[in-house]
Amino acid sequence: MSTKAYYPISEIGAGKPGFSKTRSIIEAAFYGNNVVKVNTLKEAYELAKNSPGTIVTDMPILRGEEFGLEADAKVLLFNDGAVTGRYATARRIKGEPGVDDAKLDKVVMDAIYETRWKTMYHAEVYVGLDPEFMAKAHLLIPEGEENLLYNWMLNFQYMSDEYVKMYKKSQPIGGGNEPDIYIFSDPQWVPGNRPDVDYSCLSDPLTLCYFDTNENCAAILGMKYFGEHKKGTLTMAWALANRNGYASCHGGQKEYTLADGSKFVASVYGLSGSGKSTLTHAKHNGKYEIKVLHDDAFIINTDTCASIALEPTYFDKTADYPTGCEDNAYLLSAQNCSATLDEDGKIQLVTEDIRNGNGRAIKSKLWSPNRVDKIDAPVNAIFWIMKDPTIPPVVKLKGAALASVMGATLATKTSSAERVAAGTDMNAIRIVPYANPFRTYPLVNDYEKFKKLVKEKDVDCYIINTGDFMGKKVQPKDTLGILEAIVEGKASFTQWGPFEDIEIMDWEGFTPDLNDEAYKAELKNSMATRVNAVEGFANNKGGYDKLPDEALDALKKLVNAL
Repeated sequence: MSTKAYYPISEIGAGKPGFSKTRSIIEAAFYGNNVVKVNTLKEAYELAKNSPGTIVTDMPILRGEEFGLEADAKVLLFNDGAVTGRYATARRIKGEPGVDDAKLDKVVMDAIYETRWKTMYHAEVYVGLDPEFMAKAHLLIPEGEENLLYNWMLNFQYMSDEYVKMYKKSQPIGGGNEPDIYIFSDPQWVPGNRPDVDYSCLSDPLTLCYFDTNENCAAILGMKYFGEHKKGTLTMAWALANRNGYASCHGGQKEYTLADGSKFVASVYGLSGSGKSTLTHAKHNGKYEIKVLHDDAFIINTDTCASIALEPTYFDKTADYPTGCEDNAYLLSAQNCSATLDEDGKIQLVTEDIRNGNGRAIKSKLWSPNRVDKIDAPVNAIFWIMKDPTIPPVVKLKGAALASVMGATLATKTSSAERVAAGTDMNAIRIVPYANPFRTYPLVNDYEKFKKLVKEKDVDCYIINTGDFMGKKVQPKDTLGILEAIVEGKASFTQWGPFEDIEIMDWEGFTPDLNDEAYKAELKNSMATRVNAVEGFANNKGGYDKLPDEALDALKKLVNAL
């Protein structure tokens, strides 16, 4: 088995793998006499369908039998309330400087105790879709939250006969020492005045996402948004993969087969709203044979450069998919959208973010007809998707240190998928290393993995700007045209001005003028921001995310060149 669920008596005890204090608190709750096991998607669907507040639309699920549902299953809609995005502030990572795990453990102990008065549901899924990497994950969640349970089972791989057989044949991860993933969630939790519980350890007074990723367990308290459960599960899968020789990727990957039979594998990295899904699913007017791995979560084996998807479905924004559009035929469920009656009196989804920002839906595998769970061909190119107005639509990075540190200082803008403090400037540029705000291990781990891909595996590295360049919007047709030129080997790159390690391709209407002192000053400031970010990594959190000196030197070289 890939992760470990059963232990010989001799392997149970203090100091042994799978038996940390936090994990012992969380796992025990799964065996309570108030726990009901949900074994199939059909069971989960019926629970969600009958859960108070669920809207059963009249939109059929296409070929639902293929996903473990009844033939007449409908798209279920559930709305969370005021919170419709992820909340990074609530995250506390065991092992990080300043995180008081002793106090947090007591918060979780008390939260679990309070659920003894509730019926709790226990579900299992697989994370990772190939025998090379499959982890079993468990979720425990109270009655009343059936839609979260159902969506979680939809988002990851439910235990179909096919995948159960695959899992039994899969390789043990970490030599058999990696335990199953356990997640305890109580969205109904509220902190109270209780003996020996000190809430000063929380970074937010009403919510908590607490991870002990070294032992593959987490507690999610007071959080109703499904994205917290999806990304919370991926957080632990990415950490597990990182420990075992994989680069953990928040992005999309696709394989192009050209007319001559050659293959090109492209990986794109960006936050929600950056264009990574658009680039991943683009069909390029049928010019190539395309295979899609995933548009959000995958891992790359840094030795073989093969890639594995972690999820079968797509958790996609509904803003760009109006009611009645063809893509909505592939919906499995929806969250934070409205509903209305059509001319036949049928309940239909109302999308386009009319009710709130960040409306979401889970789409089936069928949405991408060329979907695969693993790409064996080695990755050819990495594309950091940024929204930095000083960077042209595309540049190519030379040198492994610069290529990796540019990923570590990926510049972007806040997405509507995130819950942020009131007054936050949504257009302000911010640094999100590798477009992955879900990392729970030192940043240097990602830095070294991506550096290895460039240095040892000859993977090319580019920055793609999908925002605007000095006031001119970069259109999707520009980005897709650039991508096609690179894939076909027709892109011509030359040194960009004084930068020895950056090359540029001319693209009509987007030529940077390094003789323009105002532009030059903005570009220098952009690069200096990256220098400051890396220096901050070395000083913040006791240096937990410090990068090697070579990373800082590569950025300072760019600033000095200006």
